[in-house]
Amino acid sequence: MPKYRKKPVVIEAVQWTGKHGNLLEVTNLAGDTGRLVEKEGDTLFIQTLEGKMEANIGDWIIKGVKGEVYPCKPDIFDMTYEPL
Repeated sequence: MPKYRKKPVVIEAVQWTGKHGNLLEVTNLAGDTGRLVEKEGDTLFIQTLEGKMEANIGDWIIKGVKGEVYPCKPDIFDMTYEPL
């Protein structure tokens, strides 16, 4: 079976900590994309292209190459991305 490598891309991301000011970081990341970010307790609900997704403390909120915003579990984030 053929194998493929993911093209290198640069993304913006903020880790959801639930601490004071962190929600502002997340909503600033979402910017003018029109995506809805709601907070219920320590959980964020983010309207994505695939529907509403849940982000828990420690999850990363990613702004993709086309401006889409979505959550990513920390283990997947660590396997996929590295700091510049």
